[in-house]
Amino acid sequence: MIQLLYMVLFVECVMGFLLLVKVGPLRELMMKTIEQVKMGKGPATVKTIAGTMSVILISSLMSIVKIQNKGAKLGTMSPMDQVLWRTHVLEASLMGFTLFLGFIIDRVHHYMQKLSKLRSNAGASREELESLQKENVLLKEKQDKASKEIKQLKEQISTLLESLKKIKAESEEKDKRVETAEAHVESLQKQAADLLLEYDRLLEDNQNLQAQASRHKV
Repeated sequence: MIQLLYMVLFVECVMGFLLLVKVGPLRELMMKTIEQVKMGKGPATVKTIAGTMSVILISSLMSIVKIQNKGAKLGTMSPMDQVLWRTHVLEASLMGFTLFLGFIIDRVHHYMQKLSKLRSNAGASREELESLQKENVLLKEKQDKASKEIKQLKEQISTLLESLKKIKAESEEKDKRVETAEAHVESLQKQAADLLLEYDRLLEDNQNLQAQASRHKV
């Protein structure tokens, strides 16, 4: 029993050492081994072994207490009781250390799994951050390009507005010229009409004068 406990304690010490200290690929191998033990019926088996050892530990502690009480009543312990007391103390110590190291190994494995997940998540977060930074750079470049295009469009719009103002001014000037020309044409038409009337009157006077002249000759 004691040799088996020593062997189990040695194996647990090696497992704890390989979990805490990275020696090549041995840590990953140990992590996978413990994960396989925790899969399927492994947890139930480990709990059964731990429960059995706990019962044996309690039994050893009770035996230690009984031997001590017996020695206290007699005033001394017999050589056989001393051997049994030392054997039970050694077994209880080994089983206590074995259970404690098993619990430590389980907790270390649990937290190392969390740490590996956090590292993988951190790696994924870094990749996302790098992609976001690249997208931010691209967006800034697009924004700069868009701002330049907007600036050029504003300049073109201002140029077109100035051209439109000039065209509008020229159109207003042409409209004024057309109005002036129309007014001049109307005045010329009036003058022409007046001249035609005057011409008709003169022609009528001329005919009257010719008629009078012909009468005087007769």
